[in-house]
Order: sequence, then structure tokens, then C-alpha cells
Amino acid sequence: MAEAHPVTTVAETGVVELHHEPSAFGIAAPGYVALSMLVVIAILLWKKVPALIAGMLDAKIAAIRTDLDEAARLRAEAEAHLAEAKARNAASAGDAAAIVAHAEAEAKLMLAKAESDAQELVARRGKMAEDKIAAAERAAIGEVRAKAADAAAKAAAAIIAERHGAEADKALVDRTITGLGRLN
Repeated sequence: MAEAHPVTTVAETGVVELHHEPSAFGIAAPGYVALSMLVVIAILLWKKVPALIAGMLDAKIAAIRTDLDEAARLRAEAEAHLAEAKARNAASAGDAAAIVAHAEAEAKLMLAKAESDAQELVARRGKMAEDKIAAAERAAIGEVRAKAADAAAKAAAAIIAERHGAEADKALVDRTITGLGRLN
């Protein structure tokens, strides 16, 4: 038989390095960091720093709230002014239309009155000579035209000043002058 060889194992042993942390009074560096943080927090609480911060934040919140209230008040005031301006604008447009309608009605009344006056004048002087009748009729028609033109010019001037530019004014004046020639 063969001889048995004993199996031997060799264990290697390593060197364990031990680190020694410095400490004072049995407290290591992380313990001092924690202790110093506790001291800082205690000082902050003792001096009431969170209350001061909360007070400053509350003051800032109050200022912002005041600004928001002021902005809301200003907005409401601006909306009221806008509504008032719109109402004034609508009223002035209505007034302008009423003035134009009144001027047109007055011009028609003046024209009718002038025509009736001219007819009465012609009836009273029917026995006068033919040339005096023609002269009186021309004078009455001229007066009617002048009054109608004056009233129309005043009404048109107000409307034109408000609604038309120079180019539109020229066309309106030409049309009015053309219309006055048709009264004969």
C-alpha cells in the first residue's frame, strides 16, 4: 500500500489594523458635533429665533394681504370708472342723435312755416304787379333757404365735427348744397 501523506493546511494570518479615534472625556468627534448642534438649537430656542422669524413672516403676509386688498379696491374703482365712462359715452351718443333729430324736425318746421308765410304773402299781394310778386317770392324762398341752410349747417357741423374727417366732410357738404338746389 501506499503511504498516506498527511495533508497539512497552512493558514495565513493577516494583520488587523486598529484605528484609534481621538476622544476627550470619552466622547468622539461625532459626539461633539451632535453636542454642539444641540447647544446651537438650544440657544436659538432660548433667544426665541423661531418666534422672530414667524413674526417677520406674519408681517410680510399682512403687508401682502394689504397690497392685495388695495389692488382689489383699485380694480373695483377702475371698473366703476369704466362703467361710468361707458354710460357717458352711450348718453352722449344718444344726445347727439336727439340733437340731430331735433334739428331736422326744426328745419322741417321752419321750412313749412316759411312756405306758409310765403303763400300768405302771395295771397295778400295778389293784386300787385307781376314783378313785385316775383320779387317777394324770391325773397321768401331765399329766406327759407338761408334759415334752412343755417339750421342744417349748425346740425351738420355738430355731427361732422364728431363723426367725419376732411374727406367725408367735403362729400357731405357737396350733397347738402346739391339738395338745397332742389327746393325751387
